[in-house]
Amino acid sequence: MSLDADRTPVIVAVGQTESRDLSSGPLELAAAAARAALGAAPGLAAAIERLTVVNILAHGGSAPASHLATELGLRPLVARETTIIGGNTPQALVERAAGDIARGRLSATLILGAEALGWRRRLPAENVPEQTAPALQAPAPLVADPVLGAHRQDLSDEEHMAGLLIPVHVYPLFESVLAARAGRTPAEQREFVGRVMAPFTEVAARHPHAWFPQARSAGELATVTPENRLVVQPYVKTTVAFLGGAQAAALVVTSLNVARALGLDEGALFVWSAASANDVWFPMARPDLGHSAGLEAAAGATLSAAGVTVDEVSAFDVYSCFPSAVQIAAASLGLPLDVDHPEQIRRLTLTGGLPYFGGPGNNYTTHAIATMFENFRSGAGASRDDSRGRIGLVTSVGWYLTRHSVGIYGSREPAVGFSAEDSAKDTAKSQDAIDASALPCLTLGEAADAMATVVASTVYYDREGGPVGAPVIATLDDGRRVAASAGAEGLADVGDTWLVGARVHVEASAGGATGAHYRILDLP
Repeated sequence: MSLDADRTPVIVAVGQTESRDLSSGPLELAAAAARAALGAAPGLAAAIERLTVVNILAHGGSAPASHLATELGLRPLVARETTIIGGNTPQALVERAAGDIARGRLSATLILGAEALGWRRRLPAENVPEQTAPALQAPAPLVADPVLGAHRQDLSDEEHMAGLLIPVHVYPLFESVLAARAGRTPAEQREFVGRVMAPFTEVAARHPHAWFPQARSAGELATVTPENRLVVQPYVKTTVAFLGGAQAAALVVTSLNVARALGLDEGALFVWSAASANDVWFPMARPDLGHSAGLEAAAGATLSAAGVTVDEVSAFDVYSCFPSAVQIAAASLGLPLDVDHPEQIRRLTLTGGLPYFGGPGNNYTTHAIATMFENFRSGAGASRDDSRGRIGLVTSVGWYLTRHSVGIYGSREPAVGFSAEDSAKDTAKSQDAIDASALPCLTLGEAADAMATVVASTVYYDREGGPVGAPVIATLDDGRRVAASAGAEGLADVGDTWLVGARVHVEASAGGATGAHYRILDLP
């Protein structure tokens, strides 16, 4: 497909803000970030044809995009849309916008997100306003904003019944696989994780919008203390995404032609390529819980469409909600992750990551892309020998390493125009193979009285350090996967060890009233 170079998609303005005293709600923060971006040039606001708001967890009301369009004075033709839950959303929205711009369907769009769970928790439950920011007094619209994307259950009923309910329960399962392959105990893996994440804190310490702008040692991150309690094996509080802040970010994506007309082409961030793919949807059915076929597919398609190799990329931001996500992303991209060389790890983040920069719900990657724009514009990290300019790569994740969206950006115009069709063809082929790789699973309601081998395990704890759950994913001797819990009577047997490789006896009753339970027979 021949593309008009004038329609090359570019990011021309960004905004980031935060409320450190937790006094501002998400819409107020979003409006402030949007104004910072739209103030980049006279006439930029008038060019906006579409406003998309990343899903707000802290009660943004039924129509946050409509409220914000009114507050910002954007013209009535703005499309008012919101998105479903998923940390991959911001990069997926850039991919969508870039494709529409390259095809001539869109002139300019504002992608906007905010999260303020810390602010929300301070409000009485009965006093949550529809319009969360005092400054936003627009009348409530008659209909809710349209929602992008199709809703789909995050985990299977079988996983839920085993006690796997939220990300902090699932990502440690991936960590157990990585640790077992490396021959590390939970305590050794906790020390390793501290060494992986300490360089991230150094980057956060230099970021003006980081929630925790302080460098921490690996020892600080790995040591269990009353303030740094063990949340789930092997993670302590300081190594998981922090959701208690109040942050917002905005991106303006437009065409090179519009950027030139507004005088914003100098220093624009060019969208070179983008692609999205999914892993097998439910983790228990994935052939390898220490690997991401979906991320490999999305990254490979993105690099191929841009005509670059990973060695040509000079700036990365990998999604870092949990340390296992960082390790799997590095492996998927073919990047070294040697804790004896912290510079290899620092290069994986532009912000400092979700535990230290902050994990503002679904909107973290908007901050990552905005930071890349600011760094490239300032020349930070530029090489004097790089004739093609700087090239950056961003990964983003939804749910449980489930959905992946990857983007490649450049400080100069790409040699080949942006084409969503090329990367979509590549990922479609890979997606078919990934979906076909799903393993058969024991379903809720099926009776079982069988032997199995554990492939992933973890233990999660209450605030006093007592174990309250010990889910596993195991493979039955007939080849089917099962998600099972230890049950209250079995928690004392799990100990401070991985069960990966252990032989267990799995029981499940017919009828689906309870999930599967396991009893340890032999430790690995």
